[in-house]
Amino acid sequence: MDKYESIPFLTDDGLEIEFYIIDHTRINGTDYLLVSDEDPDASSEDDEMLVYILKENAEEDGMNTYEMVEDDTEAAAVFKIFEQQQMNDMDGEAE
Repeated sequence: MDKYESIPFLTDDGLEIEFYIIDHTRINGTDYLLVSDEDPDASSEDDEMLVYILKENAEEDGMNTYEMVEDDTEAAAVFKIFEQQQMNDMDGEAE
């Protein structure tokens, strides 16, 4: 059974991509998702996985919409938080 929820993402070109949610966080009232287009359950720990950060944009017709974080400073700051969360999760599993 997959432990990662997947969500559809519609690109500007109209292409739909399935992203797997790896982690999420809220910073100053804004929700962010750490996602990958590769199923984390299907990759080994040695594989490097390309990840993206999505930022909650607005609610349309009762659904949350997200956009890619394109600002390098914002992306770096949010990624650091995700890294820390992942390290905390690994520390918790080791105990």
